[in-house]
Amino acid sequence: MVAIPPAHALEPYLVADDAIPAPLGGLIGNATRGRSLVLDRTRGNCLICHRVPEPDEPFQGTIGPPLAGVGARLSAGQLRLRLVDASRLNPETVMPPYFRTEGLRDVALQYRDRPALTAQEIEDVVAYLASLRTL
Repeated sequence: MVAIPPAHALEPYLVADDAIPAPLGGLIGNATRGRSLVLDRTRGNCLICHRVPEPDEPFQGTIGPPLAGVGARLSAGQLRLRLVDASRLNPETVMPPYFRTEGLRDVALQYRDRPALTAQEIEDVVAYLASLRTL
């Protein structure tokens, strides 16, 4: 396990293998709020790269893997690490870090030193993705 110190008041977390086993800040996610974030094209913007099992949602992406069944393929901890900072698993990933503030380029001034999602929002998205268990 590697301890990650908080950067700019981000909740600290431990990485174990390919996962962050414990919820950020001990928070409990809400799948309904997580679904809203995933579908929100201004906050999470997941649909720019991924497809989700929402047939009425237009213009879904194909760059990233489809998210249908992701809850059966990955644990909550594995999902959490991919959302927090997928570059810890693949330095060449195009997936943005949603809970990192350092080492980023071309960040608009109003977003500097702020994670893309809060710890609660990360946990909400984890809860939603973990609920996607079927293809």
